[in-house]
Amino acid sequence: MDTGITVTGTGQATAPADLLRLTLSVGQDAPDVADAVAQVAERTDAVKAALLAEGVASDDVATSSVSVHPQYGDQMTVTGYRASHSMIVTTTDLTGFGRLLNAAVAAVGNSLGLDFLQFDVKDKAALVDQARQLAFQQARQKAEQLAALTGQSIGGIAGVSETQGYVPLRRDMAAKAVGLSAGGFSPEMGVTPGEQSIDVTLEVRWNWA
Repeated sequence: MDTGITVTGTGQATAPADLLRLTLSVGQDAPDVADAVAQVAERTDAVKAALLAEGVASDDVATSSVSVHPQYGDQMTVTGYRASHSMIVTTTDLTGFGRLLNAAVAAVGNSLGLDFLQFDVKDKAALVDQARQLAFQQARQKAEQLAALTGQSIGGIAGVSETQGYVPLRRDMAAKAVGLSAGGFSPEMGVTPGEQSIDVTLEVRWNWA
């Protein structure tokens, strides 16, 4: 038999984005698998060198995936191979998207792909704490109101469970960075960081007093 009350409370905390992540990829088709891999490796190095020259730290350029696949023609015969290398570039320069992209395109031209960009918050601990406090306050208010409606009062807490949610602002850019030879992207290309949010939901069970 139930001897208490269980309620949920939600809290949300927001903060301005302070990180920008770009996922860039380099791809190459070649008749021979070794040639495809070698060319992708060379162009990946060129992209990284261009980014470092723009002030990106070496530790802020990291591989996210590498793939090599056969290409098929008629009757499923292998006609060549495609190699690709994707990397995540992290920067605190939230307005430097166009400048970094231009540098990468200048290094490898139409071999470059821009998969997506993502704004984020580096340190989320304070946001989680704030959202958790708000969630608990809401849960307690609900419990006290419901207890009063039933002519009772809440006592000690019997249990708490928590669920967190965070969805950084991510913009799908799944298109090749082509057609840039006539000027490229504006270095001030407009992207809006906005605010990022943390949501915390608490399920709290109180015993009756």
